[in-house]
Amino acid sequence: MKTTPDRIEPVSVPGCFVRIEGTYASLRTAEQRVADFILGHAEELIYLTVTELAERTQTSESTVVRLCQKIGYKGYQEFKIMLARDLVGPTETVYEQIAPTDSLEVLKAKVFQANAQALKDTIEVLSDAELRRAVDALSAARKIEIYGIGGSGPLAFDAYHKFMKLGIPSVWLNDSDLMAMSSMLMETGDVALGISHTGASRDVCDAMEHAQAAGATTICITHQATSPITKVSHIKLFTAAKETAFGSDATSSRIAQLSIVDTLYAGIANQDYDKALIRIQKTRQASAGKRY
Repeated sequence: MKTTPDRIEPVSVPGCFVRIEGTYASLRTAEQRVADFILGHAEELIYLTVTELAERTQTSESTVVRLCQKIGYKGYQEFKIMLARDLVGPTETVYEQIAPTDSLEVLKAKVFQANAQALKDTIEVLSDAELRRAVDALSAARKIEIYGIGGSGPLAFDAYHKFMKLGIPSVWLNDSDLMAMSSMLMETGDVALGISHTGASRDVCDAMEHAQAAGATTICITHQATSPITKVSHIKLFTAAKETAFGSDATSSRIAQLSIVDTLYAGIANQDYDKALIRIQKTRQASAGKRY
């Protein structure tokens, strides 16, 4: 007899907390003390000045401000305003680890809810200003090179597939030697897009560094705000996906990255909608005869 899985109840979490948790592992020790205080004393924090918070956490005002900037705010004041808003209408989240005893029905619920949650959380951390810069750079690119290794390889290929349909000269590379060579030959007006969930893929980071040194604009899609890839990227697009037992191979992180790629694709197409539509229709016609 088939049993119905217990409902996985969501919990309310301020969107600011999502940002803190997404970058916590990469924070310095002093910044983590501030983060710990915020996570444990959110309602009290609203009434504290930056000086008072620094004193309570035995840090400095600059540490507090630096933490706020690392999670996407201009400073402490903007952070407090957004936190107050989030406390009134917090985000519902479902963070469930996969357990060996889970039934298939429970696994289904956890996987689907984790994927949906990754999209909600990514909206919180994805900067509209950085997204606009990325769309403008890609739209004006003389050539786009897209880098992705391992699990990020198919995501890089998806980006190549989409940009190619818009008529933008694009190259997809997932071989370390080819990435190294090709990135060295980039020029001003070119764009390099590196995709890495951890942001620590040496091959991708090296290619991005070469492209940047050659004069190209570099864009990364990653999870960690202070990972190595961000150091060699002019434009940074961040995802938020809670780690599970399956780590960065979890589908939720990939869905968040794919959604950013889709947004870039739609943003580029919207800059010249009629021309983009004609090009997309042409690519569909080209492959129509290959279907049964």
